[in-house]
Order: sequence, then structure tokens, then C-alpha cells
Amino acid sequence: MKSAKNILQPEHRALKTAVLVLDDCNTLSFAATVDPMRAANRLAGRAAFDWDYVTATGAPATLTSGVQVPGIPLSRLDSCELLIVVAGFQLARHATPSLLAGLRRIAGTGATIAGIDGGPWLLAEAGLLNGHAATNHWEDLENFATRFPDVDVRQDRFVVSESRLTSGGATPAIEMMLHIIGARHGAGFASRVAGLFLYDGPTAPAQRPQSRLGSHKHNALTAKAHAMMEAALDDPIPLAEIAKSLGSSPRSLQQQFRLRLDTTPQDHYLQLRLAEARRLVTDTETPLMDVAIATGFTSQSSFARAFRTAHGTSARDLRLENQRTTLH
Repeated sequence: MKSAKNILQPEHRALKTAVLVLDDCNTLSFAATVDPMRAANRLAGRAAFDWDYVTATGAPATLTSGVQVPGIPLSRLDSCELLIVVAGFQLARHATPSLLAGLRRIAGTGATIAGIDGGPWLLAEAGLLNGHAATNHWEDLENFATRFPDVDVRQDRFVVSESRLTSGGATPAIEMMLHIIGARHGAGFASRVAGLFLYDGPTAPAQRPQSRLGSHKHNALTAKAHAMMEAALDDPIPLAEIAKSLGSSPRSLQQQFRLRLDTTPQDHYLQLRLAEARRLVTDTETPLMDVAIATGFTSQSSFARAFRTAHGTSARDLRLENQRTTLH
């Protein structure tokens, strides 16, 4: 078996992903898987994810809503970096020898394997979760633990265990996808993707312990700091001044950003400025020097370095690429 590459590390290249959709999966679980990838691509202005749909036999998968999802058969999937298995009901019917063998084959190529909703059950049936920590939909968690004693069953909303990711349902699937996005593109970018859904994380007090992304939501202090930052992208406000304006201390502000968004206020501010820089580069004809000034950079060289680090290409090359795409 080939060693799995760590996909949860900074990477600007598109993540080659396959989404295996099975009959009777919940429409919400399907959307929770796909829409964060679509939103990340839209927000980045490039392919952060490159995904294909896969079904068990090549026939379209029919979701619980009646929506049909066409895809290539699992037997024709040669490789991917991430395989996401989205399943719902009728798991025993889906756990055919050919499907389980297909899952093991893809895992053997070194792909990271993820399961959503009923997906973890199928991964466990294939033996791909033995020795790993994992979760499953809360309704089946007790049966899951009994059926698969070699799996370290957790009550977390989603679980990351080396090259295995498992989610307990639709909303935790969004959190899991945001976790992947944050690991590859930064917590600030993941927060902006979450904002496209008006997503503020789980809040109900009766919920089970939250995953690592469960705390990735603004509180009053970080939200007000965020608003101040957005209002002053061209002339960045010193952290001490932001804290003082909000009746806080720089240390407390740092702590809250770490706790809530898993980043620093300085990096969050920088990501906001670089996101605006990208928008100006791709959506306007503003000269690049003016883009740098409009986003708070005092020199073209510092802007160029920061832009390339954040977006994996130079502002000039990105604009040329965008112009070529528009012309075609």
C-alpha cells in the first residue's frame, strides 16, 4: 500500500477529489460536501478543489430528494488525492464486495479517504478505519462501536485520524470541509468561505463535544475587530489601537482570535487585505501599484511577496491569466 500524502497542509494547487455518491444519501449531506468546495473555488478565483462525481456502478445515484447525480463508476476511478464517500440509508445493501474492494483499492493508492453521514460505516466495513479514531452519525454510533471493535469510536462531530476523516452528519460535514480548506489555505480563508453560508458554527448547548473547527466562529470582540479591519484595508490599524478602541488589550485580542478563529489578528487582517487585493487584480484594471496602496502595502516588493505567498502566483500573472480566460 502506498503511503498517503498529507493533504492537510498549506497547498495552493487544486486538491484532486472524488466524491462517491450512493443511492439514498441525504441531499443536505451531499450539499454540505460539495458546496464548500464550490465556494472555495469561487472565493479563491481559481480551482482550490478539482472534483469528479463517482457512483457505485456508473448509474446515477438518487438522493433522498429524488435528485440524481451522474458519475463515473468506482471501478473506473484510477486515483485521486481525496475520496469522499457520501452515504445515507440502506448501508447493508450498499456494502457489496465490489464497492468495498473499490474503496480498499483507492486507499491503496495513498489517497486520503473521508466518510460523511453513513460513509464511515462503509469505510469501516472495508477495514479502512481499523486502528483509527472515527465517528459516525449519532443515531448509529452505539451500533457502530459494537459492530467495529477495532475502530476507536469518538463522539466528536468530525474526526481526523491521519489519512482518514469521518463526519457524523451534514452540519459536521461542513465543519470538516472547512477544516480541510483551513489547513490548505489558512484559517482566515476558511472563515471567509464559512461566511458565504452565513455559517457560525454549532451553538446548541445540548450538542456533543465539538470538533477542532467547532470553535471557529466570531464572538462580539473578534467580530467588531473584523469590522474595523475591513473598514481600513488601505491604512491598517495597529493591533494595540484596535484593542484599545474595543476596550480590550492586545493580549486578550490575540487570545480570542486564537480561540475563535485559530489564527492571529495580524494574520486575519493580512488575509482580508490580500483577498481584497485579489479582487482588485481580477475584477478591475487598477494598476498594480495602486492595488498595493489600496490594500495597505507600503512598497511594491512587499506587496508582491505577500501576494505570491497567499495566492501561489504573482498579481501580474494572475491578471494576465484572468484576461485570457475572459477573452475565451
